[in-house]
Amino acid sequence: MHRRRTALVLSAAIAAAAPLLTACGSEAHPGAAAVVGGQRITVAQLEGRVNEVREAQRAAVPDKTQYQQVLASTGSLTRDTLHNMVLDRVLHRAARDEGIAVTRKEVLQMRAGLEQQAGGAKGLQTTWLQKYGIAPGRLDDNLRLQLEAQKLAAKLGTDTSRPAFWKALSKASGELHIDLNPRYGSWDVQKSSRVDAGTPWVHEITTPAQQQPA
Repeated sequence: MHRRRTALVLSAAIAAAAPLLTACGSEAHPGAAAVVGGQRITVAQLEGRVNEVREAQRAAVPDKTQYQQVLASTGSLTRDTLHNMVLDRVLHRAARDEGIAVTRKEVLQMRAGLEQQAGGAKGLQTTWLQKYGIAPGRLDDNLRLQLEAQKLAAKLGTDTSRPAFWKALSKASGELHIDLNPRYGSWDVQKSSRVDAGTPWVHEITTPAQQQPA
């Protein structure tokens, strides 16, 4: 994975090499795309998430030719979506281990600030869909995870791009005994990443209240 900074997003990455947790999910867990902490992420659940994104993309791009271009540019959506679904659970475990919780009020405050930046609710939904592959109905869930990431990094005295943050995620990955169906790749415990994944996940989000003067 490579770091890529923009005004809104930080694609966090780990530099250290690590052994792989080779999965045998398709044999040991029929119908499972992954097993995380003993809980299955079924193929049907994964396909449902992907369909939510595709439906939102289709609604946002009514022109058939342009929609085909969107499909071509997001051909790895299924694998990227599974990567995010697993990593979300890893982050939640790491945050829970540190006693971190996020309130509904905090999510709404973050959303309000981001909507102001994006020119409204529709603008924010479009940004999250285009940049991060997050369907509008999943936006609040994603913002909750971003807040968990921010709080976890702050408690560790670091930020989401630093090894200390990802070391905590690596620990959580190990605790959850992640087992990926081989059709979707393998899970690297130390990097907390699907082996061939390169999806932006932890976003460096700045709300108006957090912005620093230029």
